[in-house]
Amino acid sequence: MPDRYAFAGIGIAVILGCLVAMSSEASAQTTGQPHHGLLLQVVYNNVPYREDLTTGWGFACLIEGLDDTVLFDTGSDGEILLSNMERVGVDAGDVDVVVLSHIHGDHTGGLDAFLARRGGVTVFVPASFPAAFGQRVVEHGARMVSVSGPRLLVERVHSTGEMGHATREQALIVETARGLVVMTGCAHPDVADMAERAKDYLDQDIHLLMGGFHLGGRSDAEIRAIIARLKALGVEWVAPSHCTGERVMSLFREAWGEHYIEGGLGARIEVPE
Repeated sequence: MPDRYAFAGIGIAVILGCLVAMSSEASAQTTGQPHHGLLLQVVYNNVPYREDLTTGWGFACLIEGLDDTVLFDTGSDGEILLSNMERVGVDAGDVDVVVLSHIHGDHTGGLDAFLARRGGVTVFVPASFPAAFGQRVVEHGARMVSVSGPRLLVERVHSTGEMGHATREQALIVETARGLVVMTGCAHPDVADMAERAKDYLDQDIHLLMGGFHLGGRSDAEIRAIIARLKALGVEWVAPSHCTGERVMSLFREAWGEHYIEGGLGARIEVPE
């Protein structure tokens, strides 16, 4: 069956103004409809998509459809995060696991408010996080687990392990029947390096690469070289946002065509099983 992706808009199917139909079987869905398979909902982003959600600098995405509901990153403002989660129909109490990509405040700033609402979760962080950060997590009644190398976090969910030098960062990997979903917070260590690590670690193709790609300061030639590398890795779909930069996103749109997904705030992406 061909791939299809669906997005939810403000109570109605979003078709005009956004790239939605990804194959002959693609169909728009409305918020609250049941999903079948893996569901990714972007609940914090500075790149707008759904007008009824509140933007803020940073990134957070909910991953549903697994044994455990996962929150990847928490944006920079906990009240905005929790409000957006409620608007897409997910309560903090529904989340089982939090995975933080890196230490920057636009990815960890919402954690305290989230843990005040939902303290009994496990929080996976790169091993380079300071001890004081872990102390705050424990004070909220949560458990913190440090991640160094590539490893399984919970069933079907993995980490690339922390990568990079100046800013240590991990990417999230989810195994699906269609291939790997790889999610980056900012991809400070280089988005192509992180994608390659994910593919090599699990020896599977990448179905979808999404999140912040941190490429705003790169030249067009550098961006095209990264695109060529991701194409060579076989990345099938892309959904860049957050710190990627509008100019860069346009180059990715051009390169992936109908396999480009708008990944701004409120994007609802279903990977059928």
